Amino acid sequence: MEVFIKIKKFPAGSQKSDTIEICVVKEGVLKMKTIDALFEPFTLKGNIVLDNRFVLSPMVTNSSTEEGHITQDDLLYAKRRAGSAALQITGAAYVNKQGQLFEFGFSAMDEAAIPGLKKLAQEMKSQGATAILQLTHAGRFASHALNRDKTVVGPSAMKLQSPFPHEVHEMTIEEIHQVIEDYRRATKIAIEAGFDGVEISSAQRLLIQTFFSTFSNERTDEYGSQSLENRSRIGIEVLKVVQETIQQYAGENFILGFRATPEETRGNQIGYSIDEFLEFFHQALTIASIDYLAIASWGHDVFRNKIRAKGPHQGELVNAVIYKALKGKVAVIASGGINSQEKALEALEHADLVGLSTPFITDPEFAEKIKEGKSEEIQLSIKPENLEELAIPQAAFKDIVPLMDFGESLHKDARDFFRSLEVNYKERAVDEN
Repeated sequence: MEVFIKIKKFPAGSQKSDTIEICVVKEGVLKMKTIDALFEPFTLKGNIVLDNRFVLSPMVTNSSTEEGHITQDDLLYAKRRAGSAALQITGAAYVNKQGQLFEFGFSAMDEAAIPGLKKLAQEMKSQGATAILQLTHAGRFASHALNRDKTVVGPSAMKLQSPFPHEVHEMTIEEIHQVIEDYRRATKIAIEAGFDGVEISSAQRLLIQTFFSTFSNERTDEYGSQSLENRSRIGIEVLKVVQETIQQYAGENFILGFRATPEETRGNQIGYSIDEFLEFFHQALTIASIDYLAIASWGHDVFRNKIRAKGPHQGELVNAVIYKALKGKVAVIASGGINSQEKALEALEHADLVGLSTPFITDPEFAEKIKEGKSEEIQLSIKPENLEELAIPQAAFKDIVPLMDFGESLHKDARDFFRSLEVNYKERAVDEN
């Protein structure tokens, strides 16, 4: 595949906006997409029609309470970005304490969380966006649970060295079943809070993904690594109870999304292949009405990732293989490193929607500027005096900056500035006491 970029400029003072066309040559056929493609309506489900192809992807701000309750800072941040994208997904809401990924993230583990989540959903939807609550159990990647409890849970017992020597507790069958019920309860909480849907995350070493991976799953029981069926079991069972809860308590247009990393490799070793993932996902579609799949992973420009495992797809774009397999069955969201008009159009070649997180921090009008032909005005940097106007808490992103460094979607000066905000958590602690 070859990609060409064509820029059409109009004279100063013209009522027409400059346009950028992405020209893709594939198998001898020339395809062209203009910025209009990013603003074509998209029917996600039933009567839920998104008026553009932008998604505000999950981003924890580390600004909730220690108990995981929504704060005024959370609400102001969401309100400022209510018009940023047609589909908006919250940061990771943990389904139980053991699965808490980030400190000062928010909870969906009990009814005490509902009043705050209800306000959050209202702010996210205040300008017409569709609001999704992401539900997460971080498993052995639960960094805050690790710092708090000095241990984490996962499919198999392991001794790990990062960020300090610690053990992973192998979950019992009873504990697995409890986590599944935690997802059921959290889904009901999302419905009662007024969200338009939930997203189940199985991406980037979170609990469901680690059961699916042969790198982290060494069990020998029905949730073990001996077969794809067993490795898939917890993910299938979670989706099953989530679907049951939706059918029981929600309206017919309530959305179910799934976030996943379609391939896992370490050098020449394979944790699971893209074909195995697609087999799992097709099975999931038989027990749950999944409306979208968001593709996520670590690294720079993730939407350009290529399949590394040997096989018929080696060297092909991950997104292209997924999109070809699922087009017309579920909506596909591309994400990871999309921080410009050109990248958004490129990603849309193999997706229905494009997800951004960090660019919406520094520029909530990212999509609007593209629509108005002002993409050169997009801001990927920030200054201290911008915090109030952007509704960014004085204490924010303390656990997120290292993840920003992986993707580099924001300029380094912006990432360093957010890194400096960590000192403000000490003042916050004093204020709370």
